[in-house]
Amino acid sequence: MKYIIAVIQPQKLDTVREALVNAGIIGLTVSDVQGYGRQKGHTELYRGHEYTVHFVRKVKLEVACDDHVAEKVVEGILRAAKTGEGKIGDGKVFVFDLQDAIRIRTGERGPEAL
Repeated sequence: MKYIIAVIQPQKLDTVREALVNAGIIGLTVSDVQGYGRQKGHTELYRGHEYTVHFVRKVKLEVACDDHVAEKVVEGILRAAKTGEGKIGDGKVFVFDLQDAIRIRTGERGPEAL
């Protein structure tokens, strides 16, 4: 099993969700997050005053899936999250090995719990 975390631009959430559904994913977790990488924040103008926003708003998706669909999931995220502008800030995808998953309600373990 794999645990996939993607940090993407908020406006790409619906497009990425559709790509995950098409890849066979039936559940995911979404969190609003803030952070920075190469983008290093940005400057905004508010009531005539310029200020620097150090943390950029992003969305974090978390998906647990079976090994045989993991690459399809990653490819779907990459395709759907890319803005096409060629600028930094589209996000990142991280893939981890998932040792176990347990459904609390039934006690099912492993891929059956997903």
